[in-house]
Amino acid sequence: MKRLSVSNRTRDRSLGDRIGLADSFWTRLRGLLGRPEPREGEGLLIKPSTGVHMYGMKYPLDVVLLGAGGEVVALYPGLAPGKRTKVHRAAQAALEVPVGTIQRSETTEGDVLEWHPANAARSEEHSSHIHSERG
Repeated sequence: MKRLSVSNRTRDRSLGDRIGLADSFWTRLRGLLGRPEPREGEGLLIKPSTGVHMYGMKYPLDVVLLGAGGEVVALYPGLAPGKRTKVHRAAQAALEVPVGTIQRSETTEGDVLEWHPANAARSEEHSSHIHSERG
Protein backbone atom coordinates (compact mmCIF):
# COMPACT_ATOMS: atom_id res chain seq x y z
CA MET A 1 0.00 0.00 0.00
CA LYS A 2 1.32 3.44 -0.89
CA ARG A 3 2.14 5.70 2.06
CA LEU A 4 1.38 9.42 2.09
CA SER A 5 1.95 12.50 4.19
CA VAL A 6 -1.19 14.61 4.51
CA SER A 7 -1.22 18.24 5.59
CA ASN A 8 -3.66 21.08 5.94
CA ARG A 9 -2.29 23.66 3.50
CA THR A 10 -4.64 26.35 4.82
CA ARG A 11 -3.32 26.09 8.40
CA ASP A 12 0.16 24.64 7.72
CA ARG A 13 -0.53 21.64 9.99
CA SER A 14 0.16 17.94 9.53
CA LEU A 15 -2.65 15.40 9.78
CA GLY A 16 -0.32 12.43 9.39
CA ASP A 17 2.89 11.22 7.78
CA ARG A 18 2.01 7.52 7.67
CA ILE A 19 -1.29 7.57 5.79
CA GLY A 20 -2.12 4.56 3.62
CA LEU A 21 -3.76 5.08 0.22
CA ALA A 22 -6.81 2.90 -0.46
CA ASP A 23 -7.50 3.45 -4.15
CA SER A 24 -8.43 -0.02 -5.42
CA PHE A 25 -11.69 -1.89 -4.97
CA TRP A 26 -10.19 -4.27 -2.39
CA THR A 27 -8.26 -1.71 -0.35
CA ARG A 28 -11.30 0.59 -0.23
CA LEU A 29 -13.59 -2.32 0.72
CA ARG A 30 -11.38 -3.38 3.62
CA GLY A 31 -10.39 0.09 4.80
CA LEU A 32 -9.21 -0.15 8.40
CA LEU A 33 -11.54 -3.05 9.22
CA GLY A 34 -9.71 -5.71 11.22
CA ARG A 35 -6.62 -3.55 11.61
CA PRO A 36 -5.25 -2.10 14.84
CA GLU A 37 -6.39 1.36 15.85
CA PRO A 38 -4.20 3.92 14.06
CA ARG A 39 -1.74 5.85 16.19
CA GLU A 40 -1.07 9.56 15.89
CA GLY A 41 0.30 10.24 12.39
CA GLU A 42 -1.33 7.15 10.88
CA GLY A 43 -4.55 6.74 8.91
CA LEU A 44 -6.09 5.96 5.55
CA LEU A 45 -7.03 8.06 2.51
CA ILE A 46 -9.89 6.35 0.65
CA LYS A 47 -10.30 7.42 -2.96
CA PRO A 48 -12.88 7.67 -4.42
CA SER A 49 -15.36 8.02 -1.57
CA THR A 50 -18.48 10.10 -0.92
CA GLY A 51 -18.83 8.83 2.65
CA VAL A 52 -17.82 6.00 4.99
CA HIS A 53 -19.40 3.61 7.46
CA MET A 54 -18.02 2.25 10.70
CA TYR A 55 -19.87 -1.09 10.65
CA GLY A 56 -17.68 -3.80 12.15
CA MET A 57 -15.14 -1.32 13.51
CA LYS A 58 -13.98 -1.58 17.12
CA TYR A 59 -12.79 2.02 17.62
CA PRO A 60 -13.92 5.53 16.63
CA LEU A 61 -12.13 7.65 14.02
CA ASP A 62 -12.00 11.24 12.87
CA VAL A 63 -13.23 11.36 9.26
CA VAL A 64 -12.56 14.21 6.82
CA LEU A 65 -14.42 14.21 3.50
CA LEU A 66 -12.61 15.98 0.67
CA GLY A 67 -13.69 17.55 -2.61
CA ALA A 68 -11.90 17.32 -5.96
CA GLY A 69 -9.45 20.08 -5.09
CA GLY A 70 -8.63 18.72 -1.64
CA GLU A 71 -11.06 21.08 0.05
CA VAL A 72 -12.71 19.86 3.24
CA VAL A 73 -16.43 19.39 2.55
CA ALA A 74 -17.41 17.68 5.82
CA LEU A 75 -15.93 16.70 9.18
CA TYR A 76 -16.93 13.81 11.43
CA PRO A 77 -14.82 13.98 14.60
CA GLY A 78 -14.99 10.83 16.71
CA LEU A 79 -17.26 8.85 14.36
CA ALA A 80 -18.24 5.85 16.50
CA PRO A 81 -18.31 2.16 15.57
CA GLY A 82 -21.63 1.23 13.96
CA LYS A 83 -22.24 4.78 12.67
CA ARG A 84 -21.81 6.29 9.20
CA THR A 85 -21.34 9.63 7.54
CA LYS A 86 -23.93 11.16 5.28
CA VAL A 87 -23.31 10.76 1.56
CA HIS A 88 -21.72 13.98 0.30
CA ARG A 89 -22.00 14.40 -3.45
CA ALA A 90 -19.19 16.97 -3.43
CA ALA A 91 -16.81 14.51 -1.75
CA GLN A 92 -14.22 12.64 -3.79
CA ALA A 93 -12.17 11.11 -0.96
CA ALA A 94 -12.31 10.31 2.75
CA LEU A 95 -9.45 10.63 5.22
CA GLU A 96 -9.67 8.40 8.31
CA VAL A 97 -7.36 9.40 11.16
CA PRO A 98 -7.18 8.87 14.95
CA VAL A 99 -9.68 10.69 17.13
CA GLY A 100 -8.30 14.11 18.09
CA THR A 101 -6.52 14.73 14.77
CA ILE A 102 -9.17 17.17 13.51
CA GLN A 103 -8.98 19.18 16.73
CA ARG A 104 -5.16 19.11 16.96
CA SER A 105 -4.77 20.26 13.35
CA GLU A 106 -7.55 22.86 13.73
CA THR A 107 -9.02 21.60 10.44
CA THR A 108 -12.36 23.15 9.47
CA GLU A 109 -14.70 22.95 6.48
CA GLY A 110 -13.28 24.88 3.55
CA ASP A 111 -9.63 24.23 4.44
CA VAL A 112 -7.52 22.64 1.70
CA LEU A 113 -5.59 19.43 2.37
CA GLU A 114 -2.70 18.20 0.26
CA TRP A 115 -0.72 14.99 0.20
CA HIS A 116 2.49 13.67 -1.23
CA PRO A 117 4.39 10.38 -1.02
CA ALA A 118 5.69 9.80 2.50
CA ASN A 119 9.38 10.61 2.92
CA ALA A 120 9.43 12.60 -0.33
CA ALA A 121 10.65 16.16 -0.42
CA ARG A 122 7.77 18.61 -0.66
CA SER A 123 7.59 20.20 -4.04
CA GLU A 124 5.00 21.13 -6.62
CA GLU A 125 5.64 17.90 -8.50
CA HIS A 126 4.98 15.81 -5.38
CA SER A 127 2.01 17.76 -4.03
CA SER A 128 -1.24 16.07 -4.94
CA HIS A 129 -4.90 16.82 -5.02
CA ILE A 130 -7.59 14.41 -6.07
CA HIS A 131 -7.92 15.80 -9.58
CA SER A 132 -4.18 15.85 -10.31
CA GLU A 133 -2.92 12.72 -8.53
CA ARG A 134 -1.11 10.41 -10.93
CA GLY A 135 -0.97 7.33 -8.66
